Amino acid sequence: MSSVTGRRPLRRAAITAAAALTLVGAGVAAIGTADAATATTTYYVATTGSDSAAGTLAAPFATIQKAISLVAAGGTIAVRGGTYPLTANIQITTSGTAAAPITLTRYGSEKVVIDGEALAYTPGAVGSTIPSAQRGAIHMEASYWKIVGLEIAHGPYGIYCNKCTGNTFDQLITHDNYETGFQLQGVSANNLILNLDSYNNRDPRKNGESADGLGVKEGSGTGNVVRGARLWNNIDDGFDAWSFSSPITLQDSISYGNGYNRWSVPDFSGDGNGFKLGGSSGTGPAASHAVTNSMAFGNAAHGFTDNGNTGAITVGRSTAYQNAKTGFDFDGGSTAKLTGNLAVGNTTAVALGSSTASGNSWNIGGTWTLLSTSPATITGARTSTGAIASSTFLVPANGAAVGARI
Repeated sequence: MSSVTGRRPLRRAAITAAAALTLVGAGVAAIGTADAATATTTYYVATTGSDSAAGTLAAPFATIQKAISLVAAGGTIAVRGGTYPLTANIQITTSGTAAAPITLTRYGSEKVVIDGEALAYTPGAVGSTIPSAQRGAIHMEASYWKIVGLEIAHGPYGIYCNKCTGNTFDQLITHDNYETGFQLQGVSANNLILNLDSYNNRDPRKNGESADGLGVKEGSGTGNVVRGARLWNNIDDGFDAWSFSSPITLQDSISYGNGYNRWSVPDFSGDGNGFKLGGSSGTGPAASHAVTNSMAFGNAAHGFTDNGNTGAITVGRSTAYQNAKTGFDFDGGSTAKLTGNLAVGNTTAVALGSSTASGNSWNIGGTWTLLSTSPATITGARTSTGAIASSTFLVPANGAAVGARI
């Protein structure tokens, strides 16, 4: 399965000192017009700056943490292009408000890379536990932030957000971290994760059983939405909702190539599911997650699985293709409802248990041919709005309203 490399942040309007309006993709405003009156301060950060400077465009700070220590509700931190190697992880503990969120964004279209390679636990010793405060190149326990267009690599987790509410994470790239690329957990509600790319994350510390592309796990909170994510070549799962007890909405996302030991990690124990929709070490929480218009292909295990979640999961108009186990695996205790899905080329198409299915490819029967089996377009450059580029990949040649369209 092909790997996507060389991601570049997408073009967007430059942030000015007035900061009246900055687009953050898909109609989400970094500083909306309703917030303009309260967005009185923009701090700038640059690799050539100094933390004793004024934090202006002409005299920027050197570190993101310095700007975070000063920014208030309605304010903005604009980071100039370059690589920012960390000696301590970035801590976000001050919240904005619903009416005046705080924005942390790249400056214009400049590429910003936050590199956590020098932090502790990169990687940790086998069997070790990462102290909570050290989890994440960006460690966040705050609400009402908009974080836009940053690339986070080589950290002990990329972004780790605990007890977070009302945040928007837009067009982030989390890759080659030593745990999950992006993890949201604890009591966390109403967060939007939009157009995330998360890949090549691995965890030698736990022999590959933990590092996912995206985890919304070990917590609760309604209103969390994942849209337009691409999760690939992670050592464990693409998406993992382990022990999260509230419904999560997943839309227009793809997960592929997960669960393979590309790093020769000893005693390998990665799972390799595309979308793991719950579960726990005991009886899984009954969380009614909803998946629409998403694809799982080329994963080492299942495409979509309830993993012991006993809830009324819904999966609609989604596609499982050439996964090594079951395309749609919902015999783990859930009462899922599967509608209009497509399963082609998996070892097993579906396992239902107590779940129900209608209007899916296996219900309709026959031979399913596809317009394209090349993922080059959807795994290539994103559009100018940050969306996954459209193609005929895995679209049924007979025109049936079955499976995802991305």
